[in-house]
Amino acid sequence: MASVHPHLWYSEKADEAAKLYASIFPDSHVDSVTTMPTDSPSGPAGSVKVVEFTVLGSPFMAMTAGPMDPFNHAISLMVECDTQEEIDKYWNALLADGGQPEPCGWLKDKYGVSWQITPRALNEMMKSKDRAAAKRAADAMLKMKKIDLAELKRAYAG
Repeated sequence: MASVHPHLWYSEKADEAAKLYASIFPDSHVDSVTTMPTDSPSGPAGSVKVVEFTVLGSPFMAMTAGPMDPFNHAISLMVECDTQEEIDKYWNALLADGGQPEPCGWLKDKYGVSWQITPRALNEMMKSKDRAAAKRAADAMLKMKKIDLAELKRAYAG
């Protein structure tokens, strides 16, 4: 059966990034790090690392293969959280050592990967048939960097 796995191209340190993610999230680990055994357009034999890892139970692949295209907002990794404690934990850990906070629960980690750290409840609020409540929650979210779940709930409730 076919499967889909996100594959991330790092200029450098894909194995370091995978180790960081595995240290932050439960049910996460680095599965393997191998090197290309032959020369490639990205470098000589042994210089390109291929990393298989798991984040929150989802499989990923990555490689350290030199600069090509930088990460951008076209692809992000979204982590749905149930509590403010989870939001705070993941937000702070991914920002450590050089990450950058961005609006609406987005951030870039120190490797340039875009993440969305968002409460699971936000998606339900946005889908609500009460469009006025959904708008209040959306308006509140648009004023935030790190999402404040209690404030979203207050805005949603009116």
